[in-house]
Amino acid sequence: MTMNYRILGGTGIEVSTHCLGTMMFGSVGNPDHEDCVRIIHAALDHGINFVDTADMYSAGESEEITGRALRGRRDDVVLATKVHFAMGTGPNRSGNSRRWITHEVEQSLRRLQTDWIDLYQVHRPDESTDIEETLSVLGDLVRAGKIRAFGCSSFPAEDIVEAHHVAERRGLQRFRTEQPPYSILARGIETSVLPVCQRLGLGVLIWSPLAFGFLTGRYRKGRAADLSAGRPAIAPARFDPARPETAAKLEAVEELAILAGSTGCSLPELAVAFTVAHPGVTSAIIGPRTMEQLAASLKGASLALGDDVLDRIDEIVPPGTNVYQPDSAWSPPALADASRRRRPLAERAAG
Repeated sequence: MTMNYRILGGTGIEVSTHCLGTMMFGSVGNPDHEDCVRIIHAALDHGINFVDTADMYSAGESEEITGRALRGRRDDVVLATKVHFAMGTGPNRSGNSRRWITHEVEQSLRRLQTDWIDLYQVHRPDESTDIEETLSVLGDLVRAGKIRAFGCSSFPAEDIVEAHHVAERRGLQRFRTEQPPYSILARGIETSVLPVCQRLGLGVLIWSPLAFGFLTGRYRKGRAADLSAGRPAIAPARFDPARPETAAKLEAVEELAILAGSTGCSLPELAVAFTVAHPGVTSAIIGPRTMEQLAASLKGASLALGDDVLDRIDEIVPPGTNVYQPDSAWSPPALADASRRRRPLAERAAG
């Protein structure tokens, strides 16, 4: 297997085209810390040099596992983590404010057992905090040597553009990367997020290339899903075949499985290779829970899909189409809050 490397968002840092994400390490995934450490070591031994985690994964446990695994290997790894989601109760223990980011970066550094973070990412937008405040504190952390660069995760295209313009106007450092969900079943970012990132020179580290496990081949039409472990245990509703969204995923999976077989590869290999074929994608984050899942994902590292295969994928799931909504952790306030979409009753009539 040959691992390719690409420059990360104008930072001069080269990262492997496949990254290791540790979301499934800890109490919500694999609770065996020793096994998780072995998985990280195996990934590094196979050429992966980028490890991504977040403070909120298993309430900090994932960062602790990652820090333990990287003892003695820290200088060989591009280490990324994230901040935004609640790490306790109360209004001041989450978000993108100067107060919270200043506090939480110290906690991440402690859990990761490191003096610096290579890429510190804002996990989701925060409407309650001006983006200028967020960019300002992140720039201060770069100057303090606590982080090397910073990026955003799952930001809409318009928020990425706004952050870029604010950075230019105020003379602030800017986001260098974006980390969006992307897979054959969730191609929505092809419409605007990826073109915007290409135009602005942002590195793109996509997550969930296996579509929350649906592109592993484990979940098939007419076959009941085991809801007791893994991702189905986290969000069982996503695996309910009675939901039209789930039924559409399963229909697409059947066609994609046939395509993978005719191509001479597995469905996971097809899925991962698809994401890195896009010129706007820097790297795909694989999130294995077991050593077997790691091995299956790594097999797609050297697979180059031909135009005939990509054309067939376009027929099954058209470009820019989401078969399902990939980000259940955040919804744009303009959609989530009905009052944003409705005038007061007395003002709704046109006449």
